[in-house]
Amino acid sequence: MPEVEATPPCVAARDANSLVVRRRSFLKFAGATAVAFTASGLLPRRLLAQANGGGVSLGSGDTAVLNYAFALEQLEAEFYTLVAKSFYRGINDRERQVLMDIRDHEIAHADFYRTKLGSSGIPKLQFNFQTVNFADRLSVLTTARTFEDTGVGAYNGAGQLLRDPRNLAIAGKIVSVEARHAAIIHDLLEPRGQSFAGPGVIDSFGLDLAERPSAVMAKVKPYIVTAIDPSGLPHS
Repeated sequence: MPEVEATPPCVAARDANSLVVRRRSFLKFAGATAVAFTASGLLPRRLLAQANGGGVSLGSGDTAVLNYAFALEQLEAEFYTLVAKSFYRGINDRERQVLMDIRDHEIAHADFYRTKLGSSGIPKLQFNFQTVNFADRLSVLTTARTFEDTGVGAYNGAGQLLRDPRNLAIAGKIVSVEARHAAIIHDLLEPRGQSFAGPGVIDSFGLDLAERPSAVMAKVKPYIVTAIDPSGLPHS
């Protein structure tokens, strides 16, 4: 892989400030959206408790779908935070910047759902990444690819379950970012490959694959310690 020039300090500082501004703007929008939805009665003001010992309840209706997305965003945010705490051996400047950008996006997504859902949101989940070797490039990027591809499939599969068009619009904006993440991770793993748009992620009609919540939860279950009860999710 060719060497990549290091980012000049002035550019790095500008980019860092830009990230802070963008995140603040995103969270400001999230707060306004949450207030609007709460006032309309679409989000019940209650803490979701353990559902009959079956795990943390996602709630019902659109709230359940949003909490489902929130759980996945928490997982990704925690994963990339750990990646960035101690990068794998031999990482170059480009890969480091890509992973930090993805980390910031995932944290912003999780913060958005936390603000939007308010007291209807699930609590902070506990995770287990013991199967990931954070010092090894292949282990980190392979796990990242799994999370990003699964995230895209999850949003595509859950979109049809949402009833409020405002929620669907937000989900559409977030999944487009997740798809960008998936594409760059595929590119890092296979610089000259075509897996970023191959049959493993794109169907014969040229559409991103969609996955049912049950399939998604099975894929991420090894990484999530907190028991989750998805029974309140709407059915298509």
